[in-house]
This record gives sequence, C-alpha cells and structure tokens, in this order.
Amino acid sequence: MQQPFYTKFITVTNHTPFDMDEEDLDPTFKTSDTSDKSINNYFETAHYLDQSIREFFDYLKKSCLIKNTMVVIYGDHYGLTNSENETLAPIVGESSDTWNAFNNVQMQRVPFMIHAPNLKGKIKHEVAGEIDVLPTILHLLGISNRNYIQFGHDLLAHKYRPWVVFRNGTIVSQKYVIIGGKGLKGVVYDRKSGKQIINFTEQEKYEINELAKEGKKSLKYSDLLNNHNLLRFYTPSGFKPVDPNEFDYLTNFKQMENIRQQLKNKSTALISKHRKSTTGLYKTNAIELKGREEEITAIPESVSGNHLTEKKNKSSKKGKKSYNKEK
Repeated sequence: MQQPFYTKFITVTNHTPFDMDEEDLDPTFKTSDTSDKSINNYFETAHYLDQSIREFFDYLKKSCLIKNTMVVIYGDHYGLTNSENETLAPIVGESSDTWNAFNNVQMQRVPFMIHAPNLKGKIKHEVAGEIDVLPTILHLLGISNRNYIQFGHDLLAHKYRPWVVFRNGTIVSQKYVIIGGKGLKGVVYDRKSGKQIINFTEQEKYEINELAKEGKKSLKYSDLLNNHNLLRFYTPSGFKPVDPNEFDYLTNFKQMENIRQQLKNKSTALISKHRKSTTGLYKTNAIELKGREEEITAIPESVSGNHLTEKKNKSSKKGKKSYNKEK
C-alpha cells in the first residue's frame, strides 16, 4: 500500500475463554492462583498479548515505520464477566464481601493508548468513552471534523462531554456513577470515593437529573440511527457512496501492485522504500511459526515488480549495505 495507509488488527488470544496451548505458555510468567480458571488464564493471555505487541513495535522500528506511524491500542469491551468479579476482587485491592454494582462498573473500563512520534507521554484520568476515539484521532492527525456528524468528542479538547452512558442506561460522569439510567430513583455513587450517596443536596439532585436526561437522549439518538439505518440519508458535500463490490482482497492486491509499478521510483510503499519485502524483519518466538520463516516471508512473484528488480540489479551492493546498516 502507498503511504499513508490505515490498517487494523484484531487480537483474539486475550479474549474469553482465554484458552492457550501448553506450548504457548511462558514458563517464567507466574499468573494468579485463584479458584477460577478463567481468571488465571486471563493473565496468561494478557502476558502473551504484551509479548506480541513488543514484537510488533520491534518490527515498526526495524522497518522505520515507527517514525511516521500513529498506533492506537484499545480494548473493545470488558475482560472478565460480573460473575467472576468477586473472585477477582482481592487481586484488584477490593473485598469479595463488599463487592457491589459500583465495582462492576469500574470493571467496564478498557485500555486506550495512543503512541505517535510527536506525542509526549501523558495519562489522562477524565471520563471518556470509545465513541470519543474517532474525533480525538482525527484532530491529532490534523483532520477537521467540523463538517461531519459525530456523537463523540475530542478527549484532548478544552471543552468536551465529561460523561458516558452505557447501553443499559448506567451513566458515569466525573462526579457520579448512576446505575441503570433511573437517575435519583436508582442507585448513585460518588465516582471518586465509591461510596453510595443517600442524602442529596439540591445541586446534586439537579446535576443527576440533568445527566439522566442527557443519557436517555443520547441512547435515543443511537437507537434512531441504528434501527432506522439513518446513515443512508447522510450525504455531505463531496460524499461518494462505497460500492462493496469494489473491495476484494485479491482485486485490491492487484490494484495496489499496479499503482506501485506505475509510480516506479515515486512509490511510497514500504516494499519500494526497502527494495524488498520487510516481512523478514518481523521476528517472533511463536512456536507455531518455527521453521516456517520462508513460507511466511514469501511474497508472490508479481510483488517483486520489474522496476524494483532492475533497480536492485543495477545497485545491489549499495542496496545491501544500506539495508544492513538500517537493520
């Protein structure tokens, strides 16, 4: 693909039921020792994922992609279920005897990390939801979303919506956790202390009622959008509908290869920049891939590209030296 490009990877090892083959386990890693196998396996698979991400970043560095790549890592939903949380409680510094609905809500949190060469390290503790991911990334990339309809908000903006609503109506704000979307009629906790609020001040009553109204309205808009497929009516200026028939892996592969050959020396594809495939730079200790290096790194004949082959033949020594130095 020509740069810049977008790609998405879905990791499934660190996902329920958290099963792993014996050969994939790290004998040096010590997991939890609870009565629940899923919890113990959860940490095993999380460790496996950590190792995989390290390998991925090692490749980004070797291929030099790290210099102009934004990597976004996030979990799309909770890890363990509510039925397992009480057993998990001591591991996260809580008591199984006092575990409650507030604690279950805390377990809905997911990791969300952005890594880019021009970003300074920072951890933000404000409340946000995954609906806010897209506008945040767009703004970091310098892309304005002013003319587009989006439900989310930029997490790094000075003014953004500091609350989220769950599908079941539960609302989490900077100050409150409101269970079940019932407002004052439900159970309300102080978000920072985790203590249930029994006697409300007038200000608290007002704030909680307003949050309940906004949460209900937000879910209503979401339902309208999805249940009535309203995006089919959304055609902003310059919008070109996507034809699914144009998107086929084999066809796109050939299209990308044709573009690369047409551009010749102006191609920004990684394989053009390195004058060879970079798949060999990806090193892994995954046991399933042992002895399959040639099979994995093999590229179809068409990908070599005539212009690249000719260029490599003319300056093979120079190319080899440059490649080894970079590696």
